[in-house]
Amino acid sequence: MDLGIAGRKAIICASSRGLGKACAMSLARNGVDVTINGRDASVLEKTAAEIRAAAPTVEVSMVVGNVSDRQCQAALLSAVPEVDILVNNNGGPPFRDFRELDRDAMIEGVIMNMITPIELITGVADGMAGRKFGRIVNITSISVKKPVLGLDLSSGARAGLTAFLAGVSRSLASNNVTINNILPGFFDTDRLRGGLEASVKTLGISLEEVVAARTQQVPAARFGQPEEFGEACAFLCSAQAGYITGQNLLLDGGVFDSAF
Repeated sequence: MDLGIAGRKAIICASSRGLGKACAMSLARNGVDVTINGRDASVLEKTAAEIRAAAPTVEVSMVVGNVSDRQCQAALLSAVPEVDILVNNNGGPPFRDFRELDRDAMIEGVIMNMITPIELITGVADGMAGRKFGRIVNITSISVKKPVLGLDLSSGARAGLTAFLAGVSRSLASNNVTINNILPGFFDTDRLRGGLEASVKTLGISLEEVVAARTQQVPAARFGQPEEFGEACAFLCSAQAGYITGQNLLLDGGVFDSAF
């Protein structure tokens, strides 16, 4: 399927690895010029080289830094003055019992997973509306809908982002600007692997046993592949997806057990 976005320009935050990288790769393969972002310059360079090899006709640029830093945000927006697609992604607070969270930790979590994407959306929304095309995708989490003990701060901040943007998305729809959220479940990424390894220490069982127990929770009986996530993101950024806005797309292999 031709997604109708060849020649468009995208910013993909926190995209040197994992789900962000998968989104950048899928967009590039659909002809979108991508600006990728990450904290580690060497990892970002490697990712850029992989994208260029997979999609040699598109432009790939890089902005090194923490997307929650205002200077990094300014650099991203300067790199793409007329951005057509924004994919908001960021690391989240680590697994932690809610009793261990102090005020500074909670403020940091809210900045990472709620304030940062709102700031970037504010920076691009009017330009998109003026040009009558914009696609904004926020990578949140299944924990917005299904509690995950230990990720309470991440869940709360991402749920706050979802509620904040519910009205904003409707206000921009008449200008062909959409805002949607993708809620990943268990995807085979470094973040998931880190959580599994932490469970090994906590539970005192092998990694294989932890993986088996986790996959048993998934009706699809496996972890998701980042490439699957990237393709879903690319579709939400497509010309054909202009009538989809304000939605939360669960990509979880059936983990969230609900009829609606």
